[in-house]
Amino acid sequence: MRIAEQRIEGKLREMDAVVDHNQWKVIDAFQKHQVSDFHFANSTGYAYNDRGREVLDLVYADVFGAEAALVRPHFASGTHTISTALFGVLRPGDELFYITGRPYDTLHKVIGKQGDGSGSLQDFGITYREAALTSDGGIDWDAVEAGISETTKVIGIQRSRGYDWRSSFSVSQIGEMIARIKRINPELIVFVDNCYGEFTEEIEPTDVGADLMAGSLIKNPGGGIAETGGYICGKQRYVELAAYRLTAPGIGAEVGAMLGTTRGIYQGLFLAPTLVGQAVKGSIFAAAMFEQAGFVSKPAWNEHRTDLIQAISFTGPDHLIAFVQGIQRAAAVDSHVVPEPWDMPGYEHPVIMAAGTFIQGGSLELSADAPIREPYIGYMQGGLTYSHVKYGVMMTLKTMQERNLL
Repeated sequence: MRIAEQRIEGKLREMDAVVDHNQWKVIDAFQKHQVSDFHFANSTGYAYNDRGREVLDLVYADVFGAEAALVRPHFASGTHTISTALFGVLRPGDELFYITGRPYDTLHKVIGKQGDGSGSLQDFGITYREAALTSDGGIDWDAVEAGISETTKVIGIQRSRGYDWRSSFSVSQIGEMIARIKRINPELIVFVDNCYGEFTEEIEPTDVGADLMAGSLIKNPGGGIAETGGYICGKQRYVELAAYRLTAPGIGAEVGAMLGTTRGIYQGLFLAPTLVGQAVKGSIFAAAMFEQAGFVSKPAWNEHRTDLIQAISFTGPDHLIAFVQGIQRAAAVDSHVVPEPWDMPGYEHPVIMAAGTFIQGGSLELSADAPIREPYIGYMQGGLTYSHVKYGVMMTLKTMQERNLL
């Protein structure tokens, strides 16, 4: 462990600088909008004129360099938030075109199939297209330019790797994608799935031209405090359309009782830059330790980071299951539980998940998951403290040793 920490010391210091920048950015937004304790007050019923809710939207918009934001506990998950954004801006006859390959598994049923009866995008006559990434994980611009048609309305970009063995896209790369798309057709709406990416770099996709962006509050921006919810931010007119989808046309963001969640969402955002920094440091350590143990990680410990996810390639299901179960053994909550693969709703293969978390599904907390399918890649994310991630990594290696897998 000491050898690994000596190797990564420079990368850890780089992350400290990112934390400082983002922490100060969040504080500046709080101060600009004069956040006070009365903004944390509860609201009920229609919650008209809930000033805490209104200022929260303004703070998020400033932090993410956007015209507007919609931050609500009413979003059940990141998938729900993304779905709301897409349904908000797409209409029958429009096309959604993902240029970063097939999106994360839980979005497959949101996209759906025409006539499937589930209420999916395609069931409403919204067509779908995707362009596979090139062999080196880049955008296939020939396929993208050939694929954009008169009906294409929204270009989808997934920042994180999802369940793929590829590098996540940096904000700089996303900015280049947006610029090129706008040269092809400036009217196209560029949507970015920002899950796992917030505060890992000094800027966000909306800072470099994304029209619409979404993420989950039980991931990075919730700071391990927000108990539920999601955010959508971007251009004013597109955020407004998403708000109409969340509530109802003509009502939008003007109603919605916060039900005692407001303070936690504010405080979570305040803590998020520092806690994301702790998690990223943990991922750097994990990459170095697994490399020492003979496994290949992506990103490697010395590569640039743009999200929380650390992918590790294993030789078979036994290593993969031991890895996930080892992460669970390191948890402060439910360490006695032994996760097993199961047919989780929204996924196309059996999935095993380690989630000994204070917030159910909270992936800013130390957690891991993986589909049980070749090439047997485990995905670790989160860690509210660097020390906890180190403990988790050591426990996974111990679990493998106990099973004669090392």
